[in-house]
Amino acid sequence: MTYLSPNQLKQYEDEGFVSPINIFSKDKTKEIRDEIELIEKEMPEELDKSGRYNAHLISPLLDEVTHNTKILDAVQSLIGEDILVCGTTLFIKNPNEKGFVSYHQDAKYIGLEPHNWVTAWVAITDSNEHNGCMRMWSGSHKDNLKDHDQKFNEGNLLTRGQTVKYVPKKETTPLILTAGQMSLHHPTVVHGSDLNKSNDRRIGFVIQSYIGANVKQVIGKNSVQLARGKDNYNFHEKIGRPKSLLDKNDLKIKKQENDNLQEIFYKGSSKKGDY
Repeated sequence: MTYLSPNQLKQYEDEGFVSPINIFSKDKTKEIRDEIELIEKEMPEELDKSGRYNAHLISPLLDEVTHNTKILDAVQSLIGEDILVCGTTLFIKNPNEKGFVSYHQDAKYIGLEPHNWVTAWVAITDSNEHNGCMRMWSGSHKDNLKDHDQKFNEGNLLTRGQTVKYVPKKETTPLILTAGQMSLHHPTVVHGSDLNKSNDRRIGFVIQSYIGANVKQVIGKNSVQLARGKDNYNFHEKIGRPKSLLDKNDLKIKKQENDNLQEIFYKGSSKKGDY
């Protein structure tokens, strides 16, 4: 069992995140990257823009990551033993593209309440200050949800370009990960990331989110997978795990889930972004 240590639990409680946590070998992350890039080659549009969501439903290796025992042990330390997978996102920053993530809180537009959930950010490649790693505003999870400007700005990898004002960027903490490590962060911690200035892709696979069985989707509907424990609440429909790479039926399920997600992300917005 690889549950979080008392020091890690204290870091999460005090700062709103815990990092780094060792999960995979370099060889394993290379295998995962190869599968992601195979999907991009076989079906060039499939992971593009809003297609980046829920790739674990069509990729056996990303599904394996999502249900990894080490990750689930760490998550259980934070939200309890009944764990549902409520979606994933690929955050890929290619070199020479102006992709960044504005400072925001995950809980703002995602509709998951109460906040008994956590986001796992798994580094498929190294993630550092040079290639645009995540930066956390330590302790910001202790406040309520903040106002976000909706900028829909070019290069912003978020749905609405949602942006928290007056973030003290010089005081933010970079989460430097080597391929195979992960971080966990709280639904209300303010975070963002800068441009990739390296000559390689920066790939993060994000389980957003692992939710407790007591968590409802209050502005739309998500289907979930039962990752551990049991679901006595049955607030969500259940979906299965992928049968094989790019299975036709799994591709349909992914599309339906992503359509549902768009309804959630843009609820109440008069405008729609690329993601």
